[in-house]
Amino acid sequence: MKIIQKYFPDLTSGQQVRFGQLQDLYREWNSKINVISRKDLENLYERHILHSLAIAKVIDFKDKTSILDAGTGGGFPGIPLAILFPQVRFLLADSIGKKIRVVQEVSDALGLNNVIARQARIEDIPQQFDFVVSRAVTRLPDFLEWCKGKIRKRGFNKLPNGILYLKGGDITEELKGVKGKYRIWNCSEFFQEDFFETKKVIYCQAQRGFQV
Repeated sequence: MKIIQKYFPDLTSGQQVRFGQLQDLYREWNSKINVISRKDLENLYERHILHSLAIAKVIDFKDKTSILDAGTGGGFPGIPLAILFPQVRFLLADSIGKKIRVVQEVSDALGLNNVIARQARIEDIPQQFDFVVSRAVTRLPDFLEWCKGKIRKRGFNKLPNGILYLKGGDITEELKGVKGKYRIWNCSEFFQEDFFETKKVIYCQAQRGFQV
């Protein structure tokens, strides 16, 4: 929990309590439904929660923004972002039912009334959103294809509507398949820990000519 406060010192008392509950909640549910490796569970705040919050270093979502967390797994990056942005609406979707059960149970335990959890493939979700967020569910060009038609054209945030994708490693080849405008931030710009040396936030803007 201290590592979250280190980089987000202005958390409210309610946010501090919710972030502080995550370790026990995920330890409990991971013993029933394995969604996080044992090693990563021991480093939950760094490798899952803080990593998710790298998106918040790129954009400060305005109230009433709508966000799809596509392929949320155990709830990342959606749940940490939902704690940080209580007035932003989140739909956390995954095709695997047991993962969505964990998301729902953790969300309910935290009292997150800005989160909806749904078992669904990305392609089968009919709504449009201001942003789609995700964490390395597949190659970026494939993910962009899945997100076609999911982004509203008009937005009201500092960044135009689009996709915010957390990815690690060498992404040179993947980016060759991306059409339209994109921007990359290295997570090491925000966080000092070694884990973030190869981690990136990739933003793809939804605009005319961009394939979403």
